[in-house]
Amino acid sequence: MSVLLLVILHMLASLEQFTPSSGRGTGESGVQKLIMAVTGDETAATGDMPAYQIRTPTTTLPQGVVMAASPGTLHSSQQLAEEATRKRELRLLKNREAARECRRKKKEYVKCLENRVAVLENQNKTLIEELKALKDLYCHKAE
Repeated sequence: MSVLLLVILHMLASLEQFTPSSGRGTGESGVQKLIMAVTGDETAATGDMPAYQIRTPTTTLPQGVVMAASPGTLHSSQQLAEEATRKRELRLLKNREAARECRRKKKEYVKCLENRVAVLENQNKTLIEELKALKDLYCHKAE
């Protein structure tokens, strides 16, 4: 039997102290019946149904102490909503910063391309003038 199941059975037994017994007249409580059904400890067989040993659940906790879930699992819907809102705002902030950086890099890239265009246009103009000068020189020599 798994440890988790045993812990749950012990918790149920602890809680049953504060509720009336469901097995009136038989001397068995609902939790004791559940323990008998789950553990399957047979003591005698009567008819088709095997009899089960009734165990009184033992716990190391003092009486009246109820086990609580871990603090990490006790989130209210308000806390979950606040956490979701905080995560969303953080994601949006990071996205804004990434978009700003992307636009800055694009502007820088476009400036770089514009500078390159200007340099190449100047080079082209210079080469065209040089070609014209060489043509004029060649034409004058041919005459």
